Amino acid sequence: MSLLQIAEPGRSTAPHQHRLAVGIDLGTTNSLVATVQSGQARILPDEAGQALLPSVVRYLPAHSLQPADRPPAVVGHAAKAAQSDDPRNTLSSIKRLMGRDRADISAGNSADMPYAFIDKPGLVQIDTAAGIKTPIDVSADILRVLRQRAEASLGGELSGAVITVPAYFDDAQRQATKDAARLAGLNVLRLLNEPTAAAIAYGLDQAAEGVFAIYDLGGGTFDISILKLSRGVFEVLATNGDGALGGDDFDRCIHDWIVDQSPLASAELTTQDTRRLLTAARQAKETLSRETSATIELNLSSGQAVQLALTREVFASISQGLLARTLLPTRKALRDAGLGVSEIDGVVLVGGSTRMPQVRAAVADFFGQPPLTDLDPDQVVALGAAMQANVLAGNRQQSDWLLLDVCPLSLGLETMGGLVEKIIPRNSTIPVARAQEFTTFKDGQTAMSVHVLQGERELVADCRSLARLELRGIPPMVAGAARIRVTFQIDADGLLSVSAREQSTGVEAAVTVKPSYGLDDANIARMLSEAVGHATDDMKMRMLREAQVNARQVADATDAALKRDGHSLLSATEQAHIRQHLYALTELIETAREANDDNIAALGRACDALNQATQEFAARRMNASVSLALSGQRLDAIDLAS
Repeated sequence: MSLLQIAEPGRSTAPHQHRLAVGIDLGTTNSLVATVQSGQARILPDEAGQALLPSVVRYLPAHSLQPADRPPAVVGHAAKAAQSDDPRNTLSSIKRLMGRDRADISAGNSADMPYAFIDKPGLVQIDTAAGIKTPIDVSADILRVLRQRAEASLGGELSGAVITVPAYFDDAQRQATKDAARLAGLNVLRLLNEPTAAAIAYGLDQAAEGVFAIYDLGGGTFDISILKLSRGVFEVLATNGDGALGGDDFDRCIHDWIVDQSPLASAELTTQDTRRLLTAARQAKETLSRETSATIELNLSSGQAVQLALTREVFASISQGLLARTLLPTRKALRDAGLGVSEIDGVVLVGGSTRMPQVRAAVADFFGQPPLTDLDPDQVVALGAAMQANVLAGNRQQSDWLLLDVCPLSLGLETMGGLVEKIIPRNSTIPVARAQEFTTFKDGQTAMSVHVLQGERELVADCRSLARLELRGIPPMVAGAARIRVTFQIDADGLLSVSAREQSTGVEAAVTVKPSYGLDDANIARMLSEAVGHATDDMKMRMLREAQVNARQVADATDAALKRDGHSLLSATEQAHIRQHLYALTELIETAREANDDNIAALGRACDALNQATQEFAARRMNASVSLALSGQRLDAIDLAS
């Protein structure tokens, strides 16, 4: 007699079997894959024993493929070695282009990228020897190699992966990362913020409790997160950062120094020369993390030789501005968390760029304590992701910790007057769902457009548009009678969905925000800084717009009443008197452009004057309505008590 194995739908019939799950750190410069075996998280190396996979892909022409089934791309160390010789087809730092539009690639941002960008609006496209590639395609090729490495090492097909992203990645960048993973054949269990992954690795490895700052300086992005660790609960109190700052910028800093210190300033540098200079700059940067000086030697295509010596002191001096850029978001994150520097129990360094001595010195000086360096800063994110993947794959009966992450920017929708009503404020813990009720603006309105926005400013024009949806089938009612409940929901991956429902009929519309990959990384930091710098002006403008919306409602109601009852209840003189005040208010609504106290006050006075002028008219309309309601009824039949 055999026993039947019974399982929940979608679950394994052998729950005791270990499911193969991995954590992947998809980095700007290097990527890693890790897993949990025998209760311990460990990095999975390649066949040569190398843990780091350079995030570099070289695309080859079809005729060069040997054998015929060889993929038209070389990924990792071999591709990195070909950067200087084939810069147009060897793509690196592609993470900086994830979720971005062609219009976002400014000359400054693409100076280090000697690629053949396709000049078309929409998703960034690059012409390579193997055809047109997008950042999603390139990332998918990197992820595919990591998946194959993991499956070869673990001896089976993966059930899923947790992939890390910068905490400051917006909705478009997260969706692009998920799309790349799907192309690579990966089942995404969760997108996990990099600082949170690092906290998991440190918190569980060191059994730490307290408030920690996670200083994450990678190859292309900088994140700072303030986390509170308490009895297995990982609560992100605040996050901030710079989406366009990382190790690549330090490379560029050395590159510029080399050009300034040699006769190259007036020379015409080819794309190969620029790539060789950047490669030499990166090698010098890495050497200065171990030694006090580095020798820079290279030959350019013109035959010109470069030979320079760079010391740690000089490197620290020329990169001082970049370090200062990391401390500004750090101060903002502390302020948002409501904490002082003295209340931070420890500082965790994440990202290979934190190996630079001047970075560690700046962090120690700012926080007044040496940073924690127990775990390899290159590996800590992948290790934390692997721990989370192990839990989500069901290899533990219950999680020993709870993650409470946050969204980096406020989410809201457009209201009358071009104003933004924030539904989910920034630094709200995710996953989260928030709802708010709205109503119609005009009589008989049967449809409503919901415009979803992201940002910290008060006006629609100053925020980023994410999506639009239309709710149709609203019963025609007087303005303000309909009740439309709009719900915003952010899932554990930080992706947004929005729904709108008319409460009396149940008519509903919904949209899962599918971004067009159009937000510039630097815009995120810019949005926050502008929100602070323009807070007073924004509030004045909001007050003006609200006064205009209120005035418009009063004007429209008055105009409708005059058209309906003016000829029967008012004399020509009385009508003219009311319309004089109505025209004065309407003109002020149209001409009040500057957000100052005078205009706001003038709108208030004009509204009061119109209300005063229509008091007698309103009373006559009320009497007429009562008379009509009582017409034809017997006095003794009227229930006065009701």
